[in-house]
Amino acid sequence: MADLIARTRTAAEILAWGKELTEPGLRTAAERLPPSMRPVARHHFGWADGAGSGKLLRPTLVVLAAQAVGAPAEQALPHAVAVELVHDFSLVHDDVMDGDTTRRHRTTVWREFGSGAAILAGDALLALAARLLAGEPESSHVLMTAVLELIEGQSLDLSFEDRAEVGVAECRVMAAGKTGALLGASCALGALAGGGSRERAGHLRCFGEQVGLAFQLVDDLLGIWGDPAVTGKPVYSDLRNRKKTLPVVAALASGTEAGGELAARYGVAPGNLPREAELVELAGGRAWAEAEAARLLHEAQAHLGAAGIEARPRTELETLARFIVQRDR
Repeated sequence: MADLIARTRTAAEILAWGKELTEPGLRTAAERLPPSMRPVARHHFGWADGAGSGKLLRPTLVVLAAQAVGAPAEQALPHAVAVELVHDFSLVHDDVMDGDTTRRHRTTVWREFGSGAAILAGDALLALAARLLAGEPESSHVLMTAVLELIEGQSLDLSFEDRAEVGVAECRVMAAGKTGALLGASCALGALAGGGSRERAGHLRCFGEQVGLAFQLVDDLLGIWGDPAVTGKPVYSDLRNRKKTLPVVAALASGTEAGGELAARYGVAPGNLPREAELVELAGGRAWAEAEAARLLHEAQAHLGAAGIEARPRTELETLARFIVQRDR
């Protein structure tokens, strides 16, 4: 009966399990930061005010991937914590670059402590992640390669802001690095930590990468149409920052009248943001992004099938993948 219940857990239950399993290790790791960085980390993770950290999706993928190759989830806990530290390094820096003032319903690190402290805190989180896997060369290589891809994706994202035209293909490359690389690494690291073969780790990495790209598409949609009360981010944040996100780029490249009006508006300072959001939808950007996320989900599921993994973890990985495509925050 217990095994049946485990096989049919909802995404919320899976994430709650993953968070309960991995957050203690994350707290322990954060206490190893330099003393000046600990209050900053506690604020970012929501521990200072009791709000709590985020969903911890990436660590949950790590421990599920370890189970998928037949190992206990606990075997992958250092890898799970390292992945989350990398993710939060990127968030802290991303908020500085974008000038966002809120995240997860509280002030961002740079807003609370200043940009200098935020940059240093992000650096410290990244260094701590590297130290956690210092004794495992293959795992460290996987994670740090993902960090380099993430940085390149973020760099492309910033460069797009100054360009009048950006193609959908190069925008996909940006998103694959910015989001897909770390989710792919999460799944590969879990498989490696669990003693899985490189072939299985490769399929799980591809699963994570496809899910990661779908995640970015949904994130881009929420960056325009998400409810701030639910997402914890400012309304129309991506439009205000003139981000060339995937729905926006698809709309700009649509050749439609709405796309042309959007291009004219995007070339000047932010004005009527609700109208710009409407134009993205009228030009087909929203529908394209939703359809593309669904297609990527199908491809991700195919990689799980090819990996030949344990049935229950496979089901739960699929459940999380569907949750990513259907989430509202």
